[in-house]
Amino acid sequence: MNAINPWALGVFILFFAATIVIGSSIQWIRGLFSKKTSSTSHEEWSLGGRGFGPWVTWFLVGGDFYTAYTVIAVPALVYAAGAYGFFALPYTIIVYPFIFIVMPKLWKIAREGGHSTAADIVRARFDSRALEIVIALTGLVAVMPYIALQLIGIRTVIQALGLPGDLPLIIAFLSLAAYTWLGGLHAPALTAFIKDIMIYIAVLVAVTVIPLHTGGYGALFASVEHAQTMLKPGQGLPYATLALSSALAAFLYPHTLTGILASRSADTIRQNAVFLPVYTIVLGLIAMLGFMAHAAGIITTNNSMVVPMLFQKVFPAWFAGFCLAAIAVGALVPAAVMAIGAANLVTSNLLPAQKDPVRTSRLTSLLVKLGALVCVLFLNAQFAIDFQLLGGVFILQTFPALILGLLKVRFSATAMLAGWLIGTVFGVSLCWMDGLKPIHPVNLGLFSGNVSTGLLALGVNLVIVVVISALYPAKKAISTSKPDSVENPA
Repeated sequence: MNAINPWALGVFILFFAATIVIGSSIQWIRGLFSKKTSSTSHEEWSLGGRGFGPWVTWFLVGGDFYTAYTVIAVPALVYAAGAYGFFALPYTIIVYPFIFIVMPKLWKIAREGGHSTAADIVRARFDSRALEIVIALTGLVAVMPYIALQLIGIRTVIQALGLPGDLPLIIAFLSLAAYTWLGGLHAPALTAFIKDIMIYIAVLVAVTVIPLHTGGYGALFASVEHAQTMLKPGQGLPYATLALSSALAAFLYPHTLTGILASRSADTIRQNAVFLPVYTIVLGLIAMLGFMAHAAGIITTNNSMVVPMLFQKVFPAWFAGFCLAAIAVGALVPAAVMAIGAANLVTSNLLPAQKDPVRTSRLTSLLVKLGALVCVLFLNAQFAIDFQLLGGVFILQTFPALILGLLKVRFSATAMLAGWLIGTVFGVSLCWMDGLKPIHPVNLGLFSGNVSTGLLALGVNLVIVVVISALYPAKKAISTSKPDSVENPA
């Protein structure tokens, strides 16, 4: 365990605590100064009043899309597996056209129908309460390992500061619980600005100073084994399929869809799809930290500690504390949106017509975080990134109902339910057999290789949907919107 450095710990506490205080108090402040807005309104707590413009949406969507997955898990995988860990870059590139084409349509359907979750949209499309319930439950289950990854991120940096035992995990859980309970969606929407500025400062300084400290980029790459800078034989297929499955899953999660539905207009979403690739540039730089750790002589068996150890070795204590705070805030902001998105599923779909939906949402978000805590304690994933990929196996099974449901081709609710059930059981079974690894070996004659488990399960799901829809076609079309568009409300 590292000795506690008072400068590093003090700077960390200053920035991390300030973010929590600012985020937690924003709802109360809005209630004081806004006569039109109630701080206890459920739509205010869960969707920010559906009034976020382009700038807030850009930071919010980016804030819940780029998480501890980016700052801790991706560099850790690059450190351990080399170029294979860069699959996250094409994944983020693939997803932006998907956002531009699909998400404005989902936003319009949600605004016209008053929907706040994916399960709302699916029920409106298929007129099936059973399908609504399974989509909501899937979102709840899928987001827990993703929140677990954020808890690991916060715990990791607190451990790096020298705090002993289980205290880092307890601090991570309590800080996230307080931040979400008090602030609602306005908390991460506001503090996403703080988070991004801190991350940009930390990353830009790191990619400038660390190569200078290790002799330049030439020396950096020379210090890394050549085999690590290239995909090894057999890694091309899992690299490509993980990128594709991650892209398809990215905006099916409750938290990413919450950021979309909280937007002011469909044009806001399109604008963000154009500018969000800026985050991919930053992601590429962050992934390089895995190589920089090798050049700096970082040696550890706990891959999640790679980036904190690198910052502590190269930077003075006060700036290392700032960088570790940036990582913790980078996990706190998206984890809050994840918990809120999951809570929306309960109040809107599983337990509707609550007398006090804000309280119900707060309690649900707390229970979801407890579920994430259980994932941290009992799921023995080899890499932190595997938690996110495990959630992807679940959430991909909602793709047919939510995305194919937008097509003019009619699919039946029975087909969607059967596809979801078989695809989920198939995917979870493979993950369990493979020890929570996100890829599975496939041998089909001349074709042989490791394929993303989530993509395999989705393939099975789609086959079932198509076959059953052909045998038992939908009886009638269900309208998902009102006649008058409100895409750009006054």
